[in-house]
Parts: sequence; C-alpha cells; structure tokens
Amino acid sequence: MNDNMRPQVPKKVVVVGGGTAGWMTAILLKNSWAETEVQVIESPEIPIIGVGEGSTPALKYFFKLLGIEDEEWMAHCNATYKVGIEFPGWSTIKGHESYFHPFFSALDSQTSSAFVKQVGKWRMGEHVNVLPDNYFVASALAKHNKSIKTERPLPVELDYGYHFDSVLLGDFLRLKSVESGVLHDVKTITSVKSTNGNIISLHTDDGEVVTADLFIDCTGFAGVLVNKALKRSFHSYKSELFNDAAVAIQTPKLDEHLSSKTTSIAMSNGWRWHIPLRSRDGNGYVYSSEHITRDEAEAELRLALGDIAEGCKAKHLDMKVGRLKQHLAGNCLAVGLSQGFIEPLEATALMLVQYTVTSYIGHVHQESTQKDFNDKISAQFDGIKDYVVCHYKVNSLDGLYWQQCRDNEAISAKLKAILSAWRSEMDLEAKTKQLFEHSSYAKASWYSILCGMGVHTTAQKNTDFGIDPLTEKAKLYCEETAALFIEQSALFAR
Repeated sequence: MNDNMRPQVPKKVVVVGGGTAGWMTAILLKNSWAETEVQVIESPEIPIIGVGEGSTPALKYFFKLLGIEDEEWMAHCNATYKVGIEFPGWSTIKGHESYFHPFFSALDSQTSSAFVKQVGKWRMGEHVNVLPDNYFVASALAKHNKSIKTERPLPVELDYGYHFDSVLLGDFLRLKSVESGVLHDVKTITSVKSTNGNIISLHTDDGEVVTADLFIDCTGFAGVLVNKALKRSFHSYKSELFNDAAVAIQTPKLDEHLSSKTTSIAMSNGWRWHIPLRSRDGNGYVYSSEHITRDEAEAELRLALGDIAEGCKAKHLDMKVGRLKQHLAGNCLAVGLSQGFIEPLEATALMLVQYTVTSYIGHVHQESTQKDFNDKISAQFDGIKDYVVCHYKVNSLDGLYWQQCRDNEAISAKLKAILSAWRSEMDLEAKTKQLFEHSSYAKASWYSILCGMGVHTTAQKNTDFGIDPLTEKAKLYCEETAALFIEQSALFAR
C-alpha cells in the first residue's frame, strides 16, 4: 500500500497494546465498524505508564459518542470534573504572576466579547484589565471548587474536561470494549514479519501467527511495530521543548474541598502538576534532565509537597518528545505514545489519540490518501506543540533553564509569526487561522496565554491593570453564574 492508494474499511484490525490508548482505539473502531473484527493483543510484560490524569473537553465527546454517561464511568475511575488549568508562577510581571486558561462555553458569549474588546485596547496601550480569569465562567467555577452541574438545567451546556485515574480508565474501557465485541488476548509479540513497510504477520509467545488487514501500534514509547519492526522516522521536538523527564507522586487527599482545576506550577527547571481526584491527588514534576538530575527533581517535588508526600512512592519517567513523520504507512497505524508525545502541560495526550483514530475512520470513508492523513495528524501535533512552547518562550522567570527557554530561537516559524503579529498589533485571529488549519487553539486561547503572562506589544508602556467598569461587570456575571453550580465535593457526596 502506497501513499496514494485509497483505503477500504478493514475486515480485521489488530491493536497491539492495551492501556487507555489501546482500548480507546479499539472501542472507537468497533463503534464505527460493527462488522469489523477488532482484536487487542496486550502483553503482560509491558507495564502501563498510568500517569496522565487530565483531559481536554474532547473526552466528553468521546463518551457522548459511545453513549456512556458521566455517572457510569467517573465513579469507576475516581474521576472529577475539570474546567481549566491554572498557571501560578510562570511570570514575574506585576498582575500576571498567575493566570487561568479556561475551557470556553456558550455561557461566555457576552463576557468573551468584552475580553476581546479589552485585549484590543490593551494591545494599543490602554490601561485596562486583560487577565482572562475575570472574563470566563470556568474561572469562577474553579475559584469556588464548583462542578459542572446545576440544580436546574441551564439553556446551554458547559465545555469541560476531567481528572481521572488513567489505569482505572484503561480498565473501564477494556470492559466496555469487550462488551461491544472486541476480542482480548493477553500474550507477548515475539517477532514481526514485514515487507516493504507492510506487516505480514505477528508471532506470539504461545506460537500463534496473527494476520490482519490493519495493525495499530499502541505499545507506548517502545513502538514495538513502528519503531522496532518498521523503523519509522521520528521528528523530534527536543530543540523546542527541553523537558524530557518526569517524576510523579500520588498523595492522600486532605482538603475537604474538591477542586475542578488542574494546577501547573512553575519550578526551578520545569513545572509541576496538581490533579485532584476523589480519593487522592496526583502530583508530578516535568523537567529537563540536562538542567537537573532525577534525584534533585524528586527532592524538589517532595519539598514543594511537604509532609503529605512522606512515605509516598515516586515514579520516574523518561519522555520522548516529538512525533513520527508517518503515523500511517502501509497497513500499520501508530496511536498514542508510539506515534508521538508533547509534554503534558495542556493535557492533550488522549485528545490526540481520539483525534488520530476518528481521523483515520474519516480517512477511510472519505477515501483520502495516506499523505493527506499524515499531514493532517502532524499538523495537529505541531500546532499543539507550538502552543505549549509558547508558555516557555514568553516566560519572565530567573534561572538558567528559564532564560534558555526564553532565549531559544529554535522555535517554529509559525510560532515566531504569531508572536511577531501579537507584538506588532496585527490581527491575531487572522494570523492563527492562516497558520494553523488544524490547531486545537483558537484566538481566545492565544489571548489567554499572551495576556495572562503579560506579553507586551510595541504600543504598551506598561502592563499594569486598571480598574474599569467593563471588567467589573464581566467578573460579576461570572461570579453570579458560578453561584448556580453545585460544589464538586457536594456533588460526589450524593
């Protein structure tokens, strides 16, 4: 099969690897192609990484597509609602020391217009407030530990994500996949027979020879099919994203309040996450191994967490940051960590799994070429990468690590164009649409990061905020709207 061949619905698909990526892939395929035989081969020898515990709103639509209600899966997975991400300590600029990147919704229709209007004034040098925290309902929900549920239905629905135990989520999806007719085999692939970039068969430790029309590699960073057998080329992001390791520590839950935000806190050589689950908290430090050792990173994380982390085991991880040049080639598709990884700052890993699989289904039905498909997936990866890199490029922190991030000129031409457009008061919306056809981040997200971190334009003499009626009116609306929602701890206590 070459790049220009038109695809057909496969009669048999073999997914190699379980975990959240493998089972999400399997159930999406079975949901779309009921007559297709879908088999998951999961090795007992390859451990599930099981660290990522946050999502974007894409996961909400994944479960809607499958007809699975929140109440069913969330209880199984220790899950909570997530309305956005707070970024404390990423800027030293007065008034911008912390900001909130919300998930946007129809409830923000009026206040988001006010935000855009204020940003326009601020970029031209006026003394107005542009901190995104004041203009979006999600920010007020996070501030008051609210869920996404109200006592009485609202005319519009929030966009929201989740926090969850990733191991439990993989387990839940396995159960639902098998219920839907997906075959599950626990065995290890010992060898792969291939020719001209196509897989002929897989050989397992119990002597079985496995054939299929389509093979999907969900074996994580190992890339058993795409890396070890097919030797696919890799496009590294290392020159743009310095972080290549993480240390994670799960801690008991002490706070009676249950937050609905992820917190991403700047550290000496990277950042740390705090993710609230129902019965415990997830914590981790994403860092550059060229700037700090794993022992130093663990010590810094434990110091930040305090006594709560005493006796809690740390899990160290190496990260391969980048993507394959070909996600799909021949009869093998890579999904999840085997296809690529962007560090977890914006919690996009599962979104990219979902995007890749649903795009593949569309690719088959639209009869597009493999090149078209690969270009689309790579553009999505690269667009998210650019948005993540922006956090580091516009930081104002002290220290060698942060200075090198700020001074790094190896960023993409597209991100350079975005920052240039911003600083020269050009139309940022037009520029983002021109540069990022498949990006997950629209104007409001770019405004949130650039205003939130206090990135000035040539017209600005300072970045201080003024107190103005438009901001106060928007803030009051968000507070009054948030008051209608149920506290997350109270919701899950019912």
